[in-house]
Amino acid sequence: MPYGYTGKIAWANLTTGNITMESPSDEILKKYVGGRGLAVKILWDRFGKRWRSLDPLGPENLLLTLSGPVTGYIPGMRVCVSGKSPASNGIVGSTAGGEFPIEMKCAGFDGIIVEGKADSPVYILATDGKVEIRDATTLWGLDGKETIKMLNKEVRALLKERDKRYGLWKEPAMLYIGPAGENRVRNAVVMQKWTHACGYGGYGAVMGSKNLKALVAKGTGPLPDVANPEKVIAMLTKMDDSVFAGQASNLWGTGAGAYTTGFEASAEPVRNWQEEWHNDDRISVINLETKNWVKRYWADYGCPRACVKLAVVKAGPCKGAIDDNPDYELGAYCGANFGIFNTDEVIYVAAMIDDLGLSGVNSANTMAFAAELFQRGILTKEDLGGIEPKWGDAIAIGELAKLISYRKAIGDVLAEGTYRAAKKISEMKGVDCMQYAVQYKGIEPGAHGIRTGKHFPYLGYALSTQGGDHTSIPRFPVSEAGAAAGDSLVFCNMTGVARGELMWEFLNAVTGYDMTDEKWMNFNGRSIIQIQRAALLLGGPDIVWNPNEDDDNPERWYVPLPNGPFKGIAPKRNDLMEERKKLYQWMG
Repeated sequence: MPYGYTGKIAWANLTTGNITMESPSDEILKKYVGGRGLAVKILWDRFGKRWRSLDPLGPENLLLTLSGPVTGYIPGMRVCVSGKSPASNGIVGSTAGGEFPIEMKCAGFDGIIVEGKADSPVYILATDGKVEIRDATTLWGLDGKETIKMLNKEVRALLKERDKRYGLWKEPAMLYIGPAGENRVRNAVVMQKWTHACGYGGYGAVMGSKNLKALVAKGTGPLPDVANPEKVIAMLTKMDDSVFAGQASNLWGTGAGAYTTGFEASAEPVRNWQEEWHNDDRISVINLETKNWVKRYWADYGCPRACVKLAVVKAGPCKGAIDDNPDYELGAYCGANFGIFNTDEVIYVAAMIDDLGLSGVNSANTMAFAAELFQRGILTKEDLGGIEPKWGDAIAIGELAKLISYRKAIGDVLAEGTYRAAKKISEMKGVDCMQYAVQYKGIEPGAHGIRTGKHFPYLGYALSTQGGDHTSIPRFPVSEAGAAAGDSLVFCNMTGVARGELMWEFLNAVTGYDMTDEKWMNFNGRSIIQIQRAALLLGGPDIVWNPNEDDDNPERWYVPLPNGPFKGIAPKRNDLMEERKKLYQWMG
């Protein structure tokens, strides 16, 4: 077994209750590495010949939770969750920060793969060398905070009873779903650490379809040996120096972008992308820092960046709401996207979305789509169960989030995601709603517009194997295979390693491989991306994507920007379609 791996993956069959162990070959690990790459390999081997007929919300689909070879060595942990996506019908490698992957690895497992469906709610507990399926009936229906509280209490008591050497056990790590996942909302997330989410792909709905409330891990063993301990220590020092050189991210995380991306770059969602520029500095990170933050440095395991914060609403109608920074994606999508610029109200909406287990990007996009349909009179107060989601009304937006999470009234349609909802509402109302839907192959884009051509590449989302995932796009002439690297090694791009030679130095020091950027981009990473592309275009069973039509931008992004310093700018579709032909050849 290569250095950096435990050599063991646990398979949990919820239908039969059986737990089995598997050891991937050294050859497979070297080619696909871990995380996203290994998930792609496992899914394609099992389902590739019948991909189109596989129901992502059926019991046969797999839920894969995987670490990578550098997990535990590079500070700042992330886990990769994957499976057939109920949003795109493709494969998405969705990652989130938190301690789950290192606890899982120290318990002796590189990953846990779940298949089948339990008869009643369950959770999976991984401890030293053991994986078990436990009853979760009392947890079903709980929101995020309540789930964490209950699981912490139950699992710590259980571990204390089993092994008294450690006294009061430190809390375990967990992946879990909220009500949105339980109700199979296609954009439901797999949550970790209260405010962190595997947001793209809709894997919270996959967990809900299996009656799986959570995966919990607590390990007391050591990490696997590394090939070159001295080099790993030297690389950590090099990484820390890089982190400490960039103080802005340490101080503010990505939260400052909620003002600057709109004001400076004209690339932020404003009222469902009707605009992308704003000059409202109430949403500035300075206001968050001075008004809302009660904890300025909150880090995942051993991370020197400590870019996460803890924000609280201290007074007013939103009093008591608690969330992180919010980071840029949630700051934008839960703020300007709804015409909300007051930081108290942004935190309130973000906290509501996190507690329900919705995606702060994807579901917020769908909610703003619904708000625009209400603005235009296409959806009525009656359709919305009495809610009037007007721009700037944070309380109403919070109620809309509940409507979707519990699939009530039109929320049952909106729970299918922006693309499917737009198609259905167009039929219901006799109006073309696709012109208001900003999405890519069933996955809504990150909070980064393309119309200026200066912020994100014109065809980056359109040609991504992960649809609207802003962390996985080809930035031509650089391949999307580069994005697959971070998701396969499974580390955080904010740690200072990012992509390129430093990343491969770290991987090689841990594993003893001889990986280079050239090898990855031309072979390993390209193999992963090509399998993802095949799965995405096979699609099914409900939607099959046509590249002639769907490798394209939404209609809205061909409409010139209405205001700001880049007013009047937008790409021309005919020009991009000619460029697309060249990029197809370049991508192979």
